[in-house]
Amino acid sequence: MIRTFPFIALSILPAVAAELPHPDLLPTTKAIHEKIAKKADGDAASMKAYTETATLAGNATYDLVPIPGGEFTIGSPASEAGRKDDEGPQRKLKVEPFWMGKLEITWDIYRPFMENGKSRNKNGSLNRDSNIMTPEAPTVGDGETLNDSITQPTPPYMPMHFEMGEGYSKAYPAVGMTHHAANKFCEWLSEQTGHFYRLPTEAEWEYACRAGTTTAYSFGDDASKLGEYAWFAENSEYSYQKVGTKKPNAWGLHDMHGNVSEHVLDQYLPDAYSKLKDGDAASFVPAPNRYPTAVRGGNWESDKVELLRSAARVGSDPMWKVIDPQIPKSLWYFTNAPFLGFRIVRPLKTPTAEEMHAYWNQGPGPTE
Repeated sequence: MIRTFPFIALSILPAVAAELPHPDLLPTTKAIHEKIAKKADGDAASMKAYTETATLAGNATYDLVPIPGGEFTIGSPASEAGRKDDEGPQRKLKVEPFWMGKLEITWDIYRPFMENGKSRNKNGSLNRDSNIMTPEAPTVGDGETLNDSITQPTPPYMPMHFEMGEGYSKAYPAVGMTHHAANKFCEWLSEQTGHFYRLPTEAEWEYACRAGTTTAYSFGDDASKLGEYAWFAENSEYSYQKVGTKKPNAWGLHDMHGNVSEHVLDQYLPDAYSKLKDGDAASFVPAPNRYPTAVRGGNWESDKVELLRSAARVGSDPMWKVIDPQIPKSLWYFTNAPFLGFRIVRPLKTPTAEEMHAYWNQGPGPTE
């Protein structure tokens, strides 16, 4: 049986360690928060696009664009072609400003996290006792760094580029990671950059994708124009494609429709919007369970144009790692999901340490 949580406002997350997931990892979060909190928050009027540099990824860079705060209507009207029941009822929500990745996360910045060069236990903690089955405390020992104490993937046992594109090329989106892995990447990147990063909520993702529109796609309702903005089954040649090669939406975001589907923060609930009211602040449903978590955007395999609409949403599936030979199956890899990636956001306001912890340490939860 899947355990679900109510929607939680982004500024009212649990503040007591006992209520937080994985409280044993809280010391690491607090140490990272101390580094980030030293940088003062700015104001919405001064938000500008910027380029982040990941020192632990060979100084790989990642571009973020400012997304203004405002109101929008989440979901789709009953009249929209291809609409599913999980896209309604529509609700008008308030969204705070944030930065969002201009592109999907690419291999040059993700691979060093995935192949971090450290011996790791199955749960991602440092393996100091030569037994990968025993989790170890997230302490920082001699010769170790704070970043080492962040739980990180064990090495992949198959090429996670699935022999697509040009191998682990920086021109292509990183794919095949679990929701848990994407969350921990955000923690890994935050520690080294001093900026707080996380996955976008469903509301933030759709708000950013729409870029002020109310149509089926960010460019209108005419699906015949999809080829200008999206890689999907009709034009992808059965593979993911280089990021940023299609037209962006009005806010400068590329590949929001197609190329790879994108993880978002929330547990997937088919009736999520019925729990909201007009005028609510954007919120999210924490994901204590591995499945299903929400996925957005459609991808290069999508053979139906309605799957690429701004409001389209699906839930993750255990079948996405069916060929994983491990028992239990990996926390880190979806061996059957070459169509799945993610992009990240940075909220204007830096959250508390407890809030950061709740974002980064969802799940991975039971497999049911």
